Amino acid sequence: MKSPVISPYILIAVLLVSSQLAAQTRDIFKVGDIKALVGSKISGYLEVPSGSDGDTQIPVTLVHGKNPGPVLALIAGTHGYEYPAISALHRVGRSLAPETLSGTVILVHMANPPSFWGRSIYTGPVDGKNLNRVYPGKADGTLTERIAFVITQEVIGRADYLVDLHGGDGNERLMPYVYMPVTGDSDLDLAARGMAIAFGLKHIVIDEMKLPLTGQSRYTDLTALARGVPAITTETGQLGSNDEHWIELAETGIGNLLLHLDMLEGDPPQAADITWLYGYQVVNSPANGSFRATIDAGERIQADAVIGILVDDFGNETDVIRAPFTGIVNYVLGTPPVSTGEPVAMISRIRED
Repeated sequence: MKSPVISPYILIAVLLVSSQLAAQTRDIFKVGDIKALVGSKISGYLEVPSGSDGDTQIPVTLVHGKNPGPVLALIAGTHGYEYPAISALHRVGRSLAPETLSGTVILVHMANPPSFWGRSIYTGPVDGKNLNRVYPGKADGTLTERIAFVITQEVIGRADYLVDLHGGDGNERLMPYVYMPVTGDSDLDLAARGMAIAFGLKHIVIDEMKLPLTGQSRYTDLTALARGVPAITTETGQLGSNDEHWIELAETGIGNLLLHLDMLEGDPPQAADITWLYGYQVVNSPANGSFRATIDAGERIQADAVIGILVDDFGNETDVIRAPFTGIVNYVLGTPPVSTGEPVAMISRIRED
C-alpha cells in the first residue's frame, strides 16, 4: 500500500500553526506565580507553603529575553551565610537587559531565606537540615525539604542549564573553584565541561559521579543532571565575607557563561590557565574541640602533612589532623569550633597531565 501524499499546502499550514504555538509559548515565562512577558524583567517571590514549622518566600527575578534561546537557572544562597553569589545576582538582576538577551534567565537570589536571616552555616535554623542534601525535596516535608521541592518543581524543572552558586560558608577559608560533574553521559559531560571552563575560575574539580534516580539526587546540581540538565557548582567566597573581590568573581563568571551559551552577543574571554583537580576528599574531625589550622586554602601540601591540631576546652592538644595524600587545599576550617565528624578541610589531587 502506498503512503498517502501530504499536500504541500497542508504541510505549510501545519508549520505555520506550529510556529504560532511556539511563539505563544514564548509570550509568557512563568515560575510559580511570577510571570514575565517576552522582552521583560520582573521580580517576585516563590511561595513555600506553610507547614508545622512555618513557611517562607524565595526571591526570584525573571529576565525573559526578546529573542529565543535557552533557559539558564542561577541559584544563590543555598547556604545562607554564603553572601557573594547573592550580591552578584542582585547586580545581574539589575543590569541584565531583556532587549539584548536571547533566552531566559531565572535568578534565585536567595534559595534558603531561613538560613540567610538566621545567619546559619550549612543547615537551616528551623529543622537543622542542609538544603544541598535534601533534593528533590518533599511537598509535605520539613521547611528545608519543602524549599527543595519548590525549587525542583519551579526552577530546575524549567531550566536548560543550571549553576548552583556557592561562596565558602561562614567557617571556611576557601580558594575559588568549580565542581565539574563527569557522569558518563557524553552530552551532559561535554556541556558541563564547556560551562565550567567558560565560568573562568582557575581551578576546576573533576567531580566523578553516577547519575542518581530523580528521587535520590540530594544535591542541587545532581537534581538538574538527573533530569538531563547540564549543571555546575561554583565556589567564590570565604568566611562569610561579602568583599568586592568575591562578588566580582561570581558576577564575571555569570557574564562569561551568558556569552558562552550565546545568550548575549559577543565572544567569551579566553579560558583561564586551569589547574585540573580530581579525587578530592573531605577530611573530618575525629572529635569535638577547637581547631587550629596550620595550612591555608590554595596551598599545595604533601601526604601526611599536618592540616591542623585539635585542642580541648583548656587548650591541651588532643589530635593532630593530617593530609590523606599529596594535593591542594580547596578549603580549610577558618573558625575554631568543630564537632565530631564535621569537615575541617577538603584536599584534591592535582592532574599533572
